[in-house]
Amino acid sequence: MAMAGTTAITDAREAAHELKQLFDAHKRSVFFGGAGVSTASGIPDFRSQDGLYHQHFAYPPEVMLSHSFYETHPAEFFTFYRGRMIALGAQPNQCHRKLAELERAGKLAAVVTQNIDGLHQEAGSKRVFELHGSVHRNVCQQCGAVYPAEQMVSRELEDAAGIPRCPACGGRIKPDVVLYEEALDDDVLAGAVHAIMQADLLVVGGTSLVVYPAAGLIRYFEGDTLVIVNRGPTPQDAQADVLMSCDIAQAFAF
Repeated sequence: MAMAGTTAITDAREAAHELKQLFDAHKRSVFFGGAGVSTASGIPDFRSQDGLYHQHFAYPPEVMLSHSFYETHPAEFFTFYRGRMIALGAQPNQCHRKLAELERAGKLAAVVTQNIDGLHQEAGSKRVFELHGSVHRNVCQQCGAVYPAEQMVSRELEDAAGIPRCPACGGRIKPDVVLYEEALDDDVLAGAVHAIMQADLLVVGGTSLVVYPAAGLIRYFEGDTLVIVNRGPTPQDAQADVLMSCDIAQAFAF
């Protein structure tokens, strides 16, 4: 339920109209998004009814995506990573495309994302802070060579145990994604915090705002309008000036 003083919108067309007006009225807008931004592109999220946390695997997804599991069960880790975390066929949806358009028009200063799919860049966004890294960068832990997601999917780099190895030095290749038990990149985090602190409009979309430290970035916002676009409630709803409970891709159809 919306708090007193909060504008609540449930119709996607009304949300799109309101977002257009807000972006037109502000000069330093920032978008902060999560997994819900990419569900319209066919990439499953984690916590919804159809998300990964509601599917059955040999180990819980949060275990398989942990640093310790990567270290102790590398073959199982890469099987899950390759099959569930890389979606090379996914295409940017209306939300991704509109955000890139807003940036080109000078109406959006930055995108801060928890997603690792690279769809914001594919849509054309240039200033993107990837809090949790990207599947499109896979780095040799010995020599630093970087390999694209396509080579991880093709399995051409794997040894007999199913573990990707660097052809140049034989080192293990690790996805440049932030696993559970790992810290966010300091430079990326600092850039995201600075962008949010400088924003006069912050639009938060497609995230339940329960994964920290990313969810805590909202506290750095000092601007005049906070918008949350999410199908379900979040712990930060009481702080929002505008709550939009609708499909995020449709909300950006303006």
